Amino acid sequence: MSFYNFEEEYYEKGYKNICGIDEVGRGCLFGDVVSCAVIMPRGKYIEGVNDSKKLSPKKREALYLKILESAIAVGIGRANADIIDKVNIRMATHISMINALENLRDSENNKIEADCVLIDAETIETGIFQKAIVKGDESCYSIACASIVAKVYRDNLCKKWAEEYPQYGLEKHKGYATKYHREALKAYGPSDMHRKTFLKNIKSW
Repeated sequence: MSFYNFEEEYYEKGYKNICGIDEVGRGCLFGDVVSCAVIMPRGKYIEGVNDSKKLSPKKREALYLKILESAIAVGIGRANADIIDKVNIRMATHISMINALENLRDSENNKIEADCVLIDAETIETGIFQKAIVKGDESCYSIACASIVAKVYRDNLCKKWAEEYPQYGLEKHKGYATKYHREALKAYGPSDMHRKTFLKNIKSW
């Protein structure tokens, strides 16, 4: 896949630590929304990186490891179902993105400060220069890398949550409103990790 080189555009403007941010789990009925912030090395690109939604699980997992190995810094941010229900999903997504930015660490766990943030179609509350890029996970390399890390990280959380809440089949649908998930909700009712504000919109459960 070919990306427009947003990163190089901002390197040429004098920025040094250019960070891509993306989230996953925004539309789920269960669990956290998860964001990743990632600073990738200038001019070095991992072959096969793409919007995480367009990759097979096996390909995503292989790229996830390559991204973590190559990245200058990675940060993960999360907002749980309680936060989502209190402030709404958009604001909870912003909280997770800000947390991811604040959690940027290098391979030796040193805190790294971004000076330019490229975000998939969002603007967050930060004093750091930022650029919202529509369909950024399809057009911007660092955002695509962030989308892959966020997706694999959250999928791994879903596997752990499935052990705690086996009745919902979370390892299959990752918390989205599939028929299986809605039928499980009908049979067992919601757990403490379901987003209650989202369930109001699911009439069939």
